[in-house]
Amino acid sequence: MTYHAKVIAGGKIVIPAELRRELGIKDGDSVVLERDGDHGLSITTFEHSVREAQRRIREIVGPDYSVDQFLKERRADWGEE
Repeated sequence: MTYHAKVIAGGKIVIPAELRRELGIKDGDSVVLERDGDHGLSITTFEHSVREAQRRIREIVGPDYSVDQFLKERRADWGEE
C-alpha cells in the first residue's frame, strides 16, 4: 500500500495514523531513517532495526553464540583470564 505524508515546518513528517497502527509506532517511539537509492527514504522502527542487526550477527557467529562467550573470549584476548 502507498501512503502520502507532507513535510511541514522544521522538516517534520507526519506518518499516517493507519500506517502507525499497522507498524505499532506510538508517540515517543524512535524510528530509523535510511537512504534508499538516490531519491528514496526507508523508515523502520528502532526495534525492527535491532532485530535485523541481531539476525545478521547470528548468521555470522551462529545461533548458540552468547554474550558470556564473547566476554570470555575478549578477556582471554586481554589476558584477564
